[in-house]
Amino acid sequence: MALASYACDPSRSRGRRHPEAPAPTRTAFQRDRDRIVHSTAFRRLVYKTQVFLNHEGDLFRTRLTHSLEVAQLGRSVARSLDLNEDLVEAIALAHDLGHTPFGHAGQDALNECMQDHGGFEHNLQSLRVVDKLEERYPAFDGLNLSFESREGILKHCSRANAQKLEAHEPGGVGRRFLERTQPSLEAQLCNLADEIAYNAHDIDDGVRSGLITLEQLEAVPLFARYRDRALAEHPNLQGRRVLYESIRRMLSAQVYDVIAATGQALMDAGLSSTDEARLAGPLVRFSPAMQAESGVLKQFLLRNLYRHPQVMETTGRAKDVVRELFAAFLQAPAEMGGGFDAREDRERAVADYIAGMTDRFAAREHERLTGRRALP
Repeated sequence: MALASYACDPSRSRGRRHPEAPAPTRTAFQRDRDRIVHSTAFRRLVYKTQVFLNHEGDLFRTRLTHSLEVAQLGRSVARSLDLNEDLVEAIALAHDLGHTPFGHAGQDALNECMQDHGGFEHNLQSLRVVDKLEERYPAFDGLNLSFESREGILKHCSRANAQKLEAHEPGGVGRRFLERTQPSLEAQLCNLADEIAYNAHDIDDGVRSGLITLEQLEAVPLFARYRDRALAEHPNLQGRRVLYESIRRMLSAQVYDVIAATGQALMDAGLSSTDEARLAGPLVRFSPAMQAESGVLKQFLLRNLYRHPQVMETTGRAKDVVRELFAAFLQAPAEMGGGFDAREDRERAVADYIAGMTDRFAAREHERLTGRRALP
């Protein structure tokens, strides 16, 4: 497939932190993707939470299934816009590698524990995983990904942490947060595909769990419109097929909207290079109408699912588990094993260790160290 002039061309990559000879049969971004898929951190995503804890049901989404869905959506849009599909896939598969056990509850608790030690940002942790924590190669720590993949992984970063990154790697992935420029179009696309994917699958998981209902979703115009159209075309549609067909149509509409709105934005911008794309402001977007309707959906999920009493109760217990694990390992670092107690920065070593845990392992370790079972 021919790439647009503003797409990332692997033959013009800004390279890797540790120089390597090109692979004979793969581009730089295909190589990144393969390294991510074979990493330990990627395998752990199968037992890390989205909304519902991993033990609460075998069919709820995990960080792994979410990452695969983001990659699929991202590739579909990239193909239509002549962007680099392989780079989109690599970023999508790696974007959650730094997530803690227990989803955002674990991240919030770990950030609290690290407030006096640089804080904890899951995007920065994902970069830390691919730059340092993976131990697979004899010549370097991490996965030694290309600049473009690393740039896309770092979706958010505080100014303080960006300054630290810039000091360590001048002109590297932290620079854009200081200059307030944009990442590649492929990275921008992954950000939006992430939003589309989690909104859709949280509807599915929310209804499956019984915490939200199809009747409640009638108040969400974006969902209700495609539910009505599905029933108009298939009057006998019942049960889960109503939900699945409504979500399928909604997803398709959002994808087509992104393609149309972004295509127009790219045409208006008249870009001729990736450098121009980085200076042009955010270009991968919904139309204003779809942006507004997606916002209504997000608010619905916030009120009715993420803040549901049952979810909040579990979230509170999960935060306690992470806080108590942090305190226990800080007091007795030898309990972590693997030589972590020999590290100079004990707090960061503990945060790295906990962030790498799966939901199940974190719950088991908490029970082992405290003698209490905090989660079912």
